[in-house]
Amino acid sequence: MPYYEKELAQIVAELNRVAPATPRESSEAVLQHLESLDKLLEYAVRQGASDVLLIAGAPITLRIGGALSPSNGPPLEAEDARSLLLPLLTPAQTQELARARSVDLCFQREGVGRFRANLHYQRGTLAGSLRLLPEKIPTLESLNLPPILRHLAEARQGLVLVTGPTGCGKSSTLAALVDLINTHRRAHVVTIEDPVEFVHSNRQSIVEQIEVGQDAPDFAGSLRSILRQNPDVILAGEMRDPETIATVLTAAETGHLVLSTLHTNDTSQAVSRILDSFPTANQPQIRQQLSLALLSVVAQQLVPAVDKAVRYPAVEILMASSGVRSLIRKGEDHQIYSAISTGRNEGMISMEQSLAELVRSGRISRETATAHCFHPEELRRYVPA
Repeated sequence: MPYYEKELAQIVAELNRVAPATPRESSEAVLQHLESLDKLLEYAVRQGASDVLLIAGAPITLRIGGALSPSNGPPLEAEDARSLLLPLLTPAQTQELARARSVDLCFQREGVGRFRANLHYQRGTLAGSLRLLPEKIPTLESLNLPPILRHLAEARQGLVLVTGPTGCGKSSTLAALVDLINTHRRAHVVTIEDPVEFVHSNRQSIVEQIEVGQDAPDFAGSLRSILRQNPDVILAGEMRDPETIATVLTAAETGHLVLSTLHTNDTSQAVSRILDSFPTANQPQIRQQLSLALLSVVAQQLVPAVDKAVRYPAVEILMASSGVRSLIRKGEDHQIYSAISTGRNEGMISMEQSLAELVRSGRISRETATAHCFHPEELRRYVPA
């Protein structure tokens, strides 16, 4: 893997000169740690990195264009990682880290930018993964997402799910949809996130943003409370447990537009994941609710461009047509992919069709498309060898 230029080597050397944290370190030492971290984050921003990894026993590493690039400095010591990361936490977050051994947070460094972080323990030492958040809320166009997604922001009720692996841009897609609503509709938008990533200013809409841990104790309880706050649009950062899923489905059924995420690779897996969250005896009722509430599932992944400098989204879109609703209701989930492949007139597109379009446009290579597709035989139909 490529090494960094001299500038990063100098930053790493400076970080290694910072005195290790002590149980009662001075405010001057804390400031010194933060200033050193700021230099690293400034460098990451200039290099177009998406993530910074600070892990004891490994060199400081950036993720650029989807690929990891380590520095040529020495591995971080355990105390170095603690010195850099602990000053980012509030007292409440420090307690959460001690209790759960992991904590999610967002922080802002003046003149540098806004970041999402996960601090956790590995091999008994503190480690951190820092994600750089764009200064401006992204648009569908800037994210290279299909224009058909604009119609989802116009819907008045129903459930819109954005799915995909970690780091595929789900939060950015949801932020773009909320920004569309905020720009073009007079709506009351309430989000519940852990943590809040993109900060929305009120435009045509009123946007409230609730952060789990700071403004509410948990997802499920906050969602129940949100339903009594007269919202038009609800964003639930993640459907992470049966209670949250049930509340989301109820909200989508009762006249709200609900946006949320799941960690599944394709659209049919999203349906299965929701159903598998409930006991077998409850699944017929959940099928019925889902068939009525679902508006769309958008499964996405980020695929390296031909020059490896950027990544483009490959997107599978399931629209809840009458046929799709019937498949969900009858338990014929295995036919959902066929419905997507033949549903272009209804705004649907399969992952293989999306990858094929990226190949034909010259944005990605055929080999890259093959590596990221789920049905290779289908891809060969759209992009013959």
